[in-house]
Amino acid sequence: MAPETEDAAVPPGTTDVARKQLTIAEFTDNYGPAHSGLLYAVQFLEEQVLAAGHKLLLVAPDAKGPNPWAGQPGRREIRLPSVPIPGMQIRLAMGQDFDYRLAQMVANPPDVIHVHGLGGVGLLGMWVAQRTNRPLIVTWHTDFEAYAQHYWNMVPLLNAAYKVYSMHLEKSWAQLRKMKFTRPRRGRAQVELLTLAANMLTDADLVTTPSDKTAKRVLEIAPDAKVRVVPNGTDALPELPPIPKGKGPRLLYVGRISMEKGIPLMLDAFELVRDQIPNAELMIVGEWRTTPPKLRRQLQRAARFGGVKLPGQVPRETLGAYYASGDAFVFASLTDTQALVLHEAAHAGLPFVSVDHELRLVVDPGVNAILARPNSVSLAGAMISMLNALQDPVWAARARARSREMAAQWTIEHQSQEFVKIYEDLAAGRPVALTEGLHPDHGRPPFPGRTVTAPYAPPSASEV
Repeated sequence: MAPETEDAAVPPGTTDVARKQLTIAEFTDNYGPAHSGLLYAVQFLEEQVLAAGHKLLLVAPDAKGPNPWAGQPGRREIRLPSVPIPGMQIRLAMGQDFDYRLAQMVANPPDVIHVHGLGGVGLLGMWVAQRTNRPLIVTWHTDFEAYAQHYWNMVPLLNAAYKVYSMHLEKSWAQLRKMKFTRPRRGRAQVELLTLAANMLTDADLVTTPSDKTAKRVLEIAPDAKVRVVPNGTDALPELPPIPKGKGPRLLYVGRISMEKGIPLMLDAFELVRDQIPNAELMIVGEWRTTPPKLRRQLQRAARFGGVKLPGQVPRETLGAYYASGDAFVFASLTDTQALVLHEAAHAGLPFVSVDHELRLVVDPGVNAILARPNSVSLAGAMISMLNALQDPVWAARARARSREMAAQWTIEHQSQEFVKIYEDLAAGRPVALTEGLHPDHGRPPFPGRTVTAPYAPPSASEV
């Protein structure tokens, strides 16, 4: 059956292709219940696809969570039965109902399939693309080590399902789940999972990543993947009166509270900061009560004796008050692929202390940021240096202005317009640009009609 291509009202002078109302399918394995950057990235994209006059199909595990576009005209959902992943605040679809949903989408296929990550739902999206010969985009949001850590126990099922996919076999998910698999040991399973991811990324018509950092990681494991960097967009949060603070400066972190986010490192470093600046405060905004016991005890101890504030999970619409109350934003994670919280903080004019030397979309070292090595002494030194630098009103004003300037480049509208254009080009068979400077020459033919775009490079201090 042909895809839906109803004519939509468009401004005069647009092309025939632009007048076609496309159906864009977004497949994601992470759509709640926890708040996350990936969840918001998909939801921002949903908004702009609908605003462009196209239809949207969301395919995700069944999970409660923030869902602002539910019931919007032109949007529908397929939610798949799911199970919780212990200690991770996400739910995973394991294959139940996949056969029925696959048949349903093959009978009435979307025009473009966009897969966010490669768990069970992502693989279902690849199956739909293969069975319907529709363009496939894979966006890689996740650090590869974190991906292997989270999904290693699914390796037998994912490997079998990918084999079925790659050999164009007509086996069903029900058949796959009945097969007897040998479960590999954890380390070997993680290696196999990265090999599987490499095959999937190579198969996609286009792989997009939110940063150069992630694009390089993709090409490390899948050198022949066709990669384009499309940073996730975010807009400034509503300005609100700041949360009151004590007499000293406030360092701020907002986001998921977990081991891989570097929270223990942050807490250890802040103990050293307090030795030199006793009235300094560290506010950590996010859900901490459900963290693993060891981390939870460390947070409680720091809150009781060490100047750490733990307001808990805060509704997104009120986060502006917390950003407004901070003097600098501390980022101790090495596993993020872009970190939308950095963009939110930059919109609020906060300078940064960070241990990640590769995330540079809103970070200009020496101008609005001080970088540290990932150890407590170095991070503490960077925090102290930042707080001392902010006592100079000229330096502080320049740092805040630079943060806002850099954040303004990466808005939701900017990112979403780029994706909508990619969708329309792929659906029409037009060439899609890849990011220049990433792809080594392996003698393979270029992406059909390939053009290139210049990689992003932040302006130097002399250009500001």
